Order: sequence, then C-alpha cells, then structure tokens
Amino acid sequence: MRRERRAGREALRGRGVFSLPSLVPFPLFLPHSFIHSAGCQGRHPGARRKALPPRGGRAAADRGEMNQGLLLRFENLVQLRGACQQLRALSSRKVCGARWKPVELSAHPLGCLPLHPQLWPEHRLISAALPQCRHLATKEETKKKKKKIPLTKGEVEIRQRMTVEELAQAMGKDIDHVYEVLLYTNINLDSVEPDSILSEDHIKMIVQKSGMKYKSAKLKEEKERKNTDAVKRPPADPAVLTPRPPVVTILGHVDHGKTTLLDSLRKTQVAAMEAGGITQHIGAFIVHMPSGEKITFLDTPGHAAFSAMRARGTNVTDIVILVVAAEDGVMQQTIESIQHAKNAGVPLILAINKCDKPEADPERVKKELLAHDVVCEEFGGDVQAVNISALKGENLMVLAEATVALAEMLELKADATGLVEGTIIESRKDKGKGPLTTAIIQRGTLRRGCVLVAGKTWAKVRFLFDENGKAVDAASPGTPVEIMGWKESPSAGDEILEVESEQRAQEVVAWRTYVEQQEKMKKDLEVIEAKQKEHRVEYEKQQQKLAHLTWRQRKAVLYKANKQLMFSRPKERTEMDENTLSVIVKGDVDGSVEAILNILDSYDCEDECKLDIVYFGMGDISENDISLAEAFNGVIFGFSVKANESIKKLADKKGIKIKLHNIIYKLIEDLKDELNSRLPPTLVETTVGEASVLDTFSVTVGKNKIPVAGCRVHKGLLDRKMKFKLIRNRDVIWKGCLSSLKHHKDDVQVIKTGMDCGLSLDKNLEFSIGDEIICYEEKEVQQTTSWDPGF
Repeated sequence: MRRERRAGREALRGRGVFSLPSLVPFPLFLPHSFIHSAGCQGRHPGARRKALPPRGGRAAADRGEMNQGLLLRFENLVQLRGACQQLRALSSRKVCGARWKPVELSAHPLGCLPLHPQLWPEHRLISAALPQCRHLATKEETKKKKKKIPLTKGEVEIRQRMTVEELAQAMGKDIDHVYEVLLYTNINLDSVEPDSILSEDHIKMIVQKSGMKYKSAKLKEEKERKNTDAVKRPPADPAVLTPRPPVVTILGHVDHGKTTLLDSLRKTQVAAMEAGGITQHIGAFIVHMPSGEKITFLDTPGHAAFSAMRARGTNVTDIVILVVAAEDGVMQQTIESIQHAKNAGVPLILAINKCDKPEADPERVKKELLAHDVVCEEFGGDVQAVNISALKGENLMVLAEATVALAEMLELKADATGLVEGTIIESRKDKGKGPLTTAIIQRGTLRRGCVLVAGKTWAKVRFLFDENGKAVDAASPGTPVEIMGWKESPSAGDEILEVESEQRAQEVVAWRTYVEQQEKMKKDLEVIEAKQKEHRVEYEKQQQKLAHLTWRQRKAVLYKANKQLMFSRPKERTEMDENTLSVIVKGDVDGSVEAILNILDSYDCEDECKLDIVYFGMGDISENDISLAEAFNGVIFGFSVKANESIKKLADKKGIKIKLHNIIYKLIEDLKDELNSRLPPTLVETTVGEASVLDTFSVTVGKNKIPVAGCRVHKGLLDRKMKFKLIRNRDVIWKGCLSSLKHHKDDVQVIKTGMDCGLSLDKNLEFSIGDEIICYEEKEVQQTTSWDPGF
C-alpha cells in the first residue's frame, strides 16, 4: 500500500503538481473549513459518497478509490491556485482604494463558494482580502502625508538678495534656525521678517555657521526689457510748417493787475469770479484781435505759493508779458518771474500797470528793472515797455500790437499734421466728467478719438472743450483745449504724445511704470545700505563696550537694554501721537494741490510738532477722506472744493474737522493755528512785586528756630497767596510759598510798595542782607509755531 501511494505521488509530481505552499504565492487568510473540505478530505464538498464494492475485489476497489481521491485533490489544488492568482491580480490594481461595503462572512461562507476561478464573484474575493489590504494602504497614505524638510547635503547654492525664507529652504532648515544664527550678527532681529533681504556677507556667514559649504548659483540671464516708451517725432520739414498763434504768459507780483489786464482784453469778468481777486490756478484763453490775429494767453498766479505754476507757464510760452504796478515797483514775485523767463529763454514785454493812479511812477519801475538785467528800449535795450491801465482799458491795443509785432519777428510756425504733441497746463477732476486736463497743443491736430499718453496714464479723447466750456471738434497748434477721457489724472506739466492704439498706450504706461519702479528700487537699496552701515558701526561700538564681559554677561546686558526699550515704546508712541498733526489735503486742480504741498515741504519745526501728510488729491470731500481722518486723528483741508451736507453731518458725528478755503494764505494761517493747538502750553512768569532784605533775625517756635527776613517792598506788591523766589547774586536759590507775612506784629495778606514787612519761607533757609524777594504768578500761555512759510 505504501509503495502504491508513493508511486501515486511521484506520478502527480511528474504531471507538474506541487505541494500547497508552492502553489500559494503569498500568505492567504482563508477559513480553515474551506481548505480542509477542499484539500484534506480529497473530494469536492458537494460530491456524493459512492457504494463500496464487494469484499472479494477490495484491493482493486481501494486502488481505484485512491487514484480517484488523488485526482480530486489535484483538481481542487489547481482551482485553489487559480483563485489565489485572481486575488493577487485584484490587489495589484489597488482595489483597496475604492469604497467597500463589507460582506459578512457568516452570511456568505467561503467554504460554500464554487472553486472555479471564472465563476467566483469578484466582490466576494475582495471582501476576503479587504482587512489586510486596507491596513497596508492606510500606512502608505500616512507616510505620503508626512511633510519632511529636505535635508541639504554638500554645498548650498546661494545668490544675491536672498530672503530669509529662501535661504532656509536652500539649506533644508527652518526659519528659526536662520534667526538663531543671525543673533551673531549686527542685524536688528525686530526688523527681520521671512521676506527680508539678506546681504551676501550675512548669507555666507549663516551657511558657514550651520556647518555647510556654499557655492554661488548660476545667475539667470535676465532679458533686457525692450524700451517701449513713446518719443517725439523728428523735426518737421519746413515746407509743411504753417503759422500758429503765439502763446503769451502774463507774469508778475500778486495783485498787480494781471487778471484785470486779461479781462479787459477778453471783455469778460474773470477777475470778479476769482476768490479775493487773486488768481488761484492757470487760466488759458484765446484773444481775437481786431486785425484778425489770435493770441493765446496764459494767466498764472502771482502768489508766492504758485512758483511751480509760473515756471510751468514759461516752459510752454513764446512771449512773457511782465506786469508791474507803477506805484509798487519791483516786488519779490516780479524778480522771480524775470528769472523764470530767463531760464526758459523767452523774450519779455514790460507792461507798467495802474498808470492812472496819482502816485504812479513808471520811470522808477524802469530804473529798478535795470538791476535785474531788464533794459528797456529807451535805455538802449530790446525790451518794449508799455504804460497801461488795465482797469480803464488805456493803451491795451498798443500792448497787443507790440505782442503781435514780436510774434512776427519770432516767425512762429508749427506742423499741423501727424501725431499730436502738447503739454498739460492744468489737471482737475469733475464729478460728472471725470479727470479733465487743460493743455496747449504744440504739434499736430487733436481730434476726438485720438489716443494720448501723458506721464503714467493715457486717454482716448471723448470730448474737447474750449475756454468757455463749448465742445469743439479739433484743436490746432497754439490752441488751449480741455481734454476729457483720461483714465487717471495726469500731473500738470506732463508731456502729451499721441500713439497709434490703446494697446500701444498701455505698453508706454507699463514701461514708464517699470522705469519708475527700478529707480525707486535703486534709491531704496541705497537707503538700506546706508542704514546697514550705520547699524554696523553702532554694533561695533556696542561690542567694544562689552568686550571685557563673558558671553552670558553680554546676553544679560543686551536683554536688559531691550526690555527697557520695549517698556518705553508705548509711552513714546502716545507722546508722538499727541504731538502730531495729520493732514488730508484736497484741491480743485492738480496745480493747487502741488502749491500747497510745496508750502508744507518747507515745514522745518518737527521738534515742536510733527506734520504728517496722510493723503492728498483732487475733488470734493468724500467719505473716504472722513474715514482716513478718523483713523489718523487728522484734519481735512480743502482748497476751492466743497463738502455736501451728508459729509458735514458725518464729520460732525465723528468729530472730524473740515477746513474749507478759497484763498491759499488763509488756508496756511488756519493750518498754523492747528499746529499751535497741538503744542503744549508753556508757563510764563509775571512779576507782581519785588522786595529787598534789609535785616535778618530768627524766631523761636517751640523748639525750632525759624529764620525771618526784614524786607521793604520797592516795586509792586507782595501777595501771600502767590509764589515767591529768592535771588542771591543773580542766582535763584529757592522757589516756593511763604509760611508767614507780617506787618509789625499783624499777619497780613498783601504788602504794598514802600511798606516794611517780615516774612519767613516754607523752607528753613538762612537769609543774607541784600537778597531779593520776587513775588510772581504763573500763567499758561499757548505756544506758537516758529515755522515761517514765507508769506
């Protein structure tokens, strides 16, 4: 029997059947009943037991049954191997990542499943292998979710202008590590942020202190940005040039009659519309002469605050008419106007105004101008002088003819074709029209639909208006025009250039913005380097002072100093806030705001009260201005602008001051009053009476001896309620109150001039003959700022 069984096993091995462990590719957790019923019993679970043969043929029957059992085992093992392969294939497809509905094994026992691989339901195979696969997948996902900082081995690539965060990433460290190394440098850690830029020396030192080596990274060759700015066209062919009207600027001192002169030429009432009779911004007008000629006049402010406007007017003008009052003569802004004309290389015409007044002296004016290199024709010079009366209209046509004659001599011509070129004279914001600019066209013809560039903004012209607000279709060279359609308000004095399309305009603006940013970065870098150098010097001095201390002692000293500084900051901040005037400036036009800011730039009393300009702009007072003033505890100053009732009510509710003015010097006076109100009051001593010590003695009160001075009042009176001081050899040696004041033996409150008295102090102090006793009172007086704006 044993031989037969061994022979059967060898026969099975010859057919390629191996033992169970060799058939199963990986450990499989299946119910023991399944394996026992399939493999150990040697028959299919559903097979029926056959009837045993008779006893006589038992040996042959046993052999047949054994062979049949071996064949059944072989079939079951082959089916089991196929099932295992199917399970392995399913697990390799990451079937564990799907959402599973667990199947209860008690409801679907594996021992009852068919063993043929193609007939096994897939979801039952998956449910059998799910627990172990899910466990393995969970561990893998957990590992993936863990974020580790990559450790840098070898050299660290460094480059210039690395930030703290970039250096930490390059080193494979966290930011705190970089901060720890920076403790050994002269950098103030309070000002270091993750995006702070480190110098190259500090970057190298940090890498070395961290026990690493560094190497310079290959610099990325930045492509040089192509210059896409718009430029003027080359000079035009003289053959295409056509005559144009001259641009004449009227300059002179404030209130010398410039606007009245222009008003008489235009036959309008411009001067009556000006606040206080003072021109507040440039006005551009065309005057039609009886002979048919046109003259473009620019009326510039004569006030001291508008120096920049006068300079702008001379830069776009052909002729300057210098207006001087016959009774006042040459004044400060007259001299400045002469200088502007010389700098621009513009010829002058002298208009001596107010010659109808009895105190007028035109000859004195001409002689005074000689000191400033303005030589009239009667003294051998080339400057025409015309005596006029702008108010009465005398000799105005003579002045106009002199202007036309000078323009003919200059042969003023321009190219009226091609792309437009011009200059912005004034810029303002209109509530309904948006940003508006007054411009002088110098080349080309401006029409609706043109695309213009000025400064860092651009416009597609929607409408054109003349000086009377009437819409026009075109503006030729030498013509003043108001342009509507700007995206933002350009600055007065900016050059206007026409471009081909809106896309080209955006390219020009982007380039100019880029250039401005680059220049700002260079300036900021210079400031940063200067600050770092200053900090380095301070750090070296501090290290020299602490050189004799140990490391721990140095840290303790620095900690105490920083702690003291930290506790002193809130107090300093409070004092600073109380002694700071925050200002918001709003104006009607760009030039007015510019003039106010130029005045504020001259403020030089920061030690008394700090002046902080929070915001400035054009247009009426808005809710944003109120919010800014509330945030900074500031004051709103408006020049030739309005604030509607809702804005005023909101300002009153929040306690915000709104100061509206139409005359610039009144605005500055109001600003000075606000500065004065921020200054702390000072104590002023006022002398009430004086007395001299004639004799000294002492009085015993209890066990104490009290010094008493015998005095005589020689000026004013001595009042016991007031304060006293004792002066000896011109030095104040005591200040305080009297403990007693007597006349003979009576206590009194007041001692008048010429009376004798005895007095004692609230301090036990010995008197000397000849000492002075001064009675005074202290009063709080409001300080005034020492700032002088120049007018």
